Amino acid sequence: MIVLHPISPGNAQVFKAVRLRALQESPGAFGSTYAREAQLTGDDWLTRSRRWNGDRAAGFIAINQNENQGENQGRPSDDACGLVCSFLDQQDPTRAHLVSMWTDPAYRRRGLGQRLVEAAVAWARSRGARTMMLMVTSSNASAIRFYQQLGFTRTGRTEPYPNDPNVIEYEMSRSIA
Repeated sequence: MIVLHPISPGNAQVFKAVRLRALQESPGAFGSTYAREAQLTGDDWLTRSRRWNGDRAAGFIAINQNENQGENQGRPSDDACGLVCSFLDQQDPTRAHLVSMWTDPAYRRRGLGQRLVEAAVAWARSRGARTMMLMVTSSNASAIRFYQQLGFTRTGRTEPYPNDPNVIEYEMSRSIA
């Protein structure tokens, strides 16, 4: 069974592990890089986990809590298989931003991505946000389709992708009121 857990100082190491896995597996999907974030200290990850667990931001980790057979002999095994974060816009708190969205390839096309996005939307809505915004690289056609299926549309705004000036990012938005 897959359970979504809020990111917190108590699971900062799980957060670090899944975030670094995401950056390795899908390097072109994030504004940061594995090399940059692998250099962060344990204290940096604790600070980040606190920042993603408050009034202005929230993050969620998807954990597959299976009962493994064999070597674990029925003891639960936790497998972090997804991640999403959201934060309220500094200038307009009726707008929230969806960031760091990732699902492990073994869990894609099974509804987990939608569950993660909806958890971020529910959090943002509970804080008074009416619009969810995100940026997606122009080269990530499957992510663009995924977000379109969830009701996001391109706004027309673009910006250069920070890790490759030959790629642009599209802004997408969705009403969550």
